[in-house]
Amino acid sequence: MEDYMTLQGKLTKHYLIVSAVTNLLVNLLGVWFFRSYARVNIVYRKAEDMNYHSVCLHVLADSVRSAGLILASWFLSLGVENAEVLCLGIVSVAVFMLVLPLFKATGNILLQIAPGNVPPSALTKCFRQISACEDVSEVCQGRFWELVPGHAVGSLDIRVKNGGDCQSVLDYVHGLYQDLGIQDLTIQTDE
Repeated sequence: MEDYMTLQGKLTKHYLIVSAVTNLLVNLLGVWFFRSYARVNIVYRKAEDMNYHSVCLHVLADSVRSAGLILASWFLSLGVENAEVLCLGIVSVAVFMLVLPLFKATGNILLQIAPGNVPPSALTKCFRQISACEDVSEVCQGRFWELVPGHAVGSLDIRVKNGGDCQSVLDYVHGLYQDLGIQDLTIQTDE
């Protein structure tokens, strides 16, 4: 009975190594397929870039996990104690470092951080130009954020002077912010 358990353990170990190597090869094929998104620091120009990068990172992290399993098996065959824990730690750190830029980018979108492609000084300049407009009495509650990668949006509250041309103010403000790359702008006007 003891020989049967030893044989079954060796077969299971052999099966796991074959499975890990096969999984690694398939995942490397997937990484090759998404190779244009395999950079750690990628500039997301549109939402699809972020989606494809996350798929690539998923496949890459699975590849790292498979490589860690193979490495742990090799360490165990050399007699290294706690090889699984050691390799698990290495894999965890590697995967965390791979996905950290994606976490930061999605966190900035979820927290509605100011768009990175629009300098704050440009937003301040537009704010001053609108305030200097003769039909505007006050500009308040300006808020700009990135809705999806590469797509900045914003909202403004503008008080128009009595008798001022509201439509010309709207056209002027939209033109200023479109030059900055903010295509979707919601403007509330009050008199």
